[in-house]
Amino acid sequence: MTKSWKKIILIVLLILWAGGTYYGYRQATGAGDKLEKVTIGYQKGDPVDVSKSRGVLVKKMKALGYRVVFKEFSDGSSEMQALVSGSINYARTGDTPPITATSNIAYLAAGAKKANGSGILVKANSDITKLSDLKGKRVAYTQGTSSHYLLLQALSKAKLSNSDIKWVNMKQPDAAIAFSKGKVDAWVTWDPYTAQGQVQQKAKLLVDGQGLSNNRDFLISTQSYAKKHQKINKYLVKYVGEDMKWANKHPNKLVTLLSKKLHMKQTVVQKMVDRRDWTMSPLSKSVIADEQKIADVFYANDLIKKQIKVSDDVITIK
Repeated sequence: MTKSWKKIILIVLLILWAGGTYYGYRQATGAGDKLEKVTIGYQKGDPVDVSKSRGVLVKKMKALGYRVVFKEFSDGSSEMQALVSGSINYARTGDTPPITATSNIAYLAAGAKKANGSGILVKANSDITKLSDLKGKRVAYTQGTSSHYLLLQALSKAKLSNSDIKWVNMKQPDAAIAFSKGKVDAWVTWDPYTAQGQVQQKAKLLVDGQGLSNNRDFLISTQSYAKKHQKINKYLVKYVGEDMKWANKHPNKLVTLLSKKLHMKQTVVQKMVDRRDWTMSPLSKSVIADEQKIADVFYANDLIKKQIKVSDDVITIK
């Protein structure tokens, strides 16, 4: 075969490869379609992750003219940065990140309490047996998340000051590694990390969130986006809510689905699923009151500079 023919074949192959790559990109991103793009941030194992994995929400939204795109985050603080910057339109977070964002936040819906799956983990052979034993210890948490609030409440309950422990601010995946290697004495976290630590590392739950942090799920947006997209707000709350009803009715299917999605053992996911209810509905007065308490605690601890009135940030689903 002559050199000229080899060059021609190579050029043709490159053109075909480039065309296939571009087609794949358009298929993955929806580039070129007439659907309105809606980007939702989520964390692994949360209600939006369930909706994403089940696939019904995407189909229903597409039928209404919307293309849903999902972005995964390791924690709510990272989600809030993305939301405020405009790189995502909606976010599923815990109860604390919206408080630390302080402005332009719109609450759309909330889930049930997840206190049983949140808490402070210690090693099985740890000498930490009660909250007061945390004095002088290195405690991993993630700033601006439900773990931050839970730790503040735990210290208050134990009559310890914030300076009585060594705060170690880490992303949850990094905290998991640090805890497994013994670089921190305790780890404040939430499911599925809590369940994973208990099952795979035989860690002890020193305390759970009961009486400390309800750690609800929240579906939020920005005030500017939510007020302009009332229909999308309504559809998302409705369809995610329907997925949550499915999750409660089919726990075995949910465990199988999440085990594959999270690449976790079924025993870990089973523990997480067994100790929570899956819901997503408009905010009630009691939920708003719980959220207001978090805002008050963070303001009292000088973690936010502005006093927040949560009820002012709630969007009525029409």
